[in-house]
Amino acid sequence: MLNALKVRLSQGRQYIPDLRKASPRGFRGLPVVHGQPCQAGCQGCLDACPAGAIELEPVRIDLGRCLLCAECAVACEHGRIEFTGEHRLASDRREALVVGEARPGPPAVEVAAAIAGLFGRSLKLRSVSSGGCAGCELELNALGNVNFDLGRYGIEFVASPRHADALVVSGPLTRNMRQALELAWSAMPEPKFVVACGACAISGGPYAGSPVLERGFLSSFGPALFVPGCPPHPLTFISGILDLLGVDLA
Repeated sequence: MLNALKVRLSQGRQYIPDLRKASPRGFRGLPVVHGQPCQAGCQGCLDACPAGAIELEPVRIDLGRCLLCAECAVACEHGRIEFTGEHRLASDRREALVVGEARPGPPAVEVAAAIAGLFGRSLKLRSVSSGGCAGCELELNALGNVNFDLGRYGIEFVASPRHADALVVSGPLTRNMRQALELAWSAMPEPKFVVACGACAISGGPYAGSPVLERGFLSSFGPALFVPGCPPHPLTFISGILDLLGVDLA
C-alpha cells in the first residue's frame, strides 16, 4: 500500500479532466512562417524536408505531408520557420492542411451535420494499419487509456468492422494491404465514413511515389477527417473527431 501511494504521488493525476483545454508538454506541433522575406535563391528548408512538404514563393507547409521533424526550421538560417506547441491540426478539408504566410492559423474542422446527427455520442471506430510503422497505431491505442479516455464520449474502437461507423486508416496504403482495407470497408454497415490518420495515410508521407503503394481507396472514399502528424498526438485526433461531431465539452 505504501509503495502504491508513493507511485501515485510521484506520477500525479494522469486523468485529463478537460480535453479541450489540455496542452501537451514538449509537443512539436503547428509550424508558423514568419514574415521576413527569404534571400534570393535560398531553398535550405526545401532541400532539408524529407517528405516534400514545403513549397516556396510564398513559403507554405503541407501538414498532410509534414513529419513535424523540424529539419526545415534547423536549415532555415534566418529563422523564418518555427514549430509551436499547437496540437489542433486536423481538418475536414485536404486543402486546409496547407499552412504558411497566407494561412498562418491552424486548420479547422467544421461540424459535419449529417455525421453528428447520426452518431452524436455513440461512434464506433475500426482501425486498419495499411502498411504503417505502428507509430500511429500506438497513439490511437492511447486514446483508450486513463489519460484520454475517449470512451467517456461514446467514441471507441471496436474489434469487428461489422460494428464500426468509421474506418480509421493509418499507414501509406501498401498494395499488400489493399484487399484487407477493402474487406474491412465492405463489411461496415451504412452509413459510414473514413478518417485518414497520419501523414502516411493522408499523402503517403515519405513513401509517396513508391511503387509498392496503392492509394486508390482514398480516391474512391474521400476521408471526412484528416488528422496530420507523424504520428498524430492523441489530442490532435480527439480535437478533430470531437469538432467533426460538434461535441461541446464546456
